[in-house]
Amino acid sequence: MITKKVVLVGDFATGKTSLIRRYVDNQFSDDYLTTIGVKISKKIVLFHAAQLEMEVQLMIWDIEGHTDGKPTNPAYIMGAHGLLIVADVTRDSSLDNIGAHIEACRKVAKGAPIFLALNKSDLIKDSNELAVLIQGLKNRHEQIELVYATSAKEGTNVENVFIELSQFMITKR
Repeated sequence: MITKKVVLVGDFATGKTSLIRRYVDNQFSDDYLTTIGVKISKKIVLFHAAQLEMEVQLMIWDIEGHTDGKPTNPAYIMGAHGLLIVADVTRDSSLDNIGAHIEACRKVAKGAPIFLALNKSDLIKDSNELAVLIQGLKNRHEQIELVYATSAKEGTNVENVFIELSQFMITKR
């Protein structure tokens, strides 16, 4: 079995913990729980690629959110095989900080793929607005491999973003 470290990075209250809980346990809670330090969850996924069946154990690191007074600890990012930056589509400040998160990740986890989860997408009712936002972020942040509009509350694209990131880590080593 192959083990891969996936780190979720982003501002506080963007839904990093909620995305992990939805993916690992298929649960969601409206209660806000602040992550202090790091919490690691495990998920085993089975892949079928090129007539090869492979088990991959994801070690998913939920790290405390970035704030102006407390930047992301680079030690948490070190050794990551894949990174998922999580932004809250309803908070401009979390969208504005995507570039800083990319820079922090690139300094420590050189070469690891970076995906972007635009979380709380269920709160944007205009699908055109969401599509324009996604395209603008793709254009502005070329280092991001894929952008997903996610909703931990509704489960939208949660499994897809983790599976796609896992496949990318395995096939693009």
